[in-house]
Amino acid sequence: MNLKQIVVSIENSPNRLYRVIKAMGDAGINLRAMNLVDTGAFGQLRLLVSDVVKARKILMEMNIPAFVNTVVAAEIEDKPGSLAGILKPLMEADIRIEFMYAYTGGTGAGQAVMIFRFSDNDRAADVLRDHGVRILDAQTFNITESE
Repeated sequence: MNLKQIVVSIENSPNRLYRVIKAMGDAGINLRAMNLVDTGAFGQLRLLVSDVVKARKILMEMNIPAFVNTVVAAEIEDKPGSLAGILKPLMEADIRIEFMYAYTGGTGAGQAVMIFRFSDNDRAADVLRDHGVRILDAQTFNITESE
């Protein structure tokens, strides 16, 4: 199951990130996971939020271009070697990872979540499931993805 993620290109300045995050909080939107990558003058902010449609609307009203793409959330054990254990079958299936980031608030003690964007999300999720990896859906994160 794919999750919807908001991606925002923001100017690399202290007030820009603050404005985006404050606007989410003021609108009652909870951040489930986020990743910010510096690309020079701009940063790319990836957000898993409690209400995807509302968050994107708020950003667009702020004249901050935001688009939605899909990611896969895979739950793994929070212990050394777990990530390598799920990367191996993906490598063997020749599935490319476009990006990934970690979320350490898994569904239980000793769990972590890896958020991935793959060259083929559906195929990657199938490969991971076939190897016993639990793929998390929007409901697990209490995310509303549509109006």
